[in-house]
Amino acid sequence: MRVYLDNCAFNRPFDDQLQIRIRLESDAKLYLQAKIKQHQIDLIWSYILDFENEQNPFEERQRAIEKWKARAVIDIEETPSLLATAHTLVKIGLSAKDALHVACAIEGQADYFVTTDDKLIKKIAPFQAMKVINPVNLVGFIDENGHRN
Repeated sequence: MRVYLDNCAFNRPFDDQLQIRIRLESDAKLYLQAKIKQHQIDLIWSYILDFENEQNPFEERQRAIEKWKARAVIDIEETPSLLATAHTLVKIGLSAKDALHVACAIEGQADYFVTTDDKLIKKIAPFQAMKVINPVNLVGFIDENGHRN
């Protein structure tokens, strides 16, 4: 299984853990990362993750997220076809950054694009090229169905 975690997902454990939803999403994201460390899930990284992470004003968070790049099986760089896909995604209502993230996931042949952004999940639902999912739902799917790398 190949996954692409967006910046929202990577940053979730740094959010207010007193809110139950945030706590559940954080735990689910950490579970996915444990599976990545165990080589049971393949992580896709991208240049837009690098760019967004470099904008993070919290240096400790930035360094923690940056370390995941070394665990990725592929690092997606910008290409004309990727930009064309992103342009199509902008036309259906995604922001430029979200479109680039999703286009990178498509380019990396992700099985799942993992995000905690409900608006993004709703907007991308009609676009059949990518399964966009909340980390809690993906963990539930893995728990129910299992998976093989």
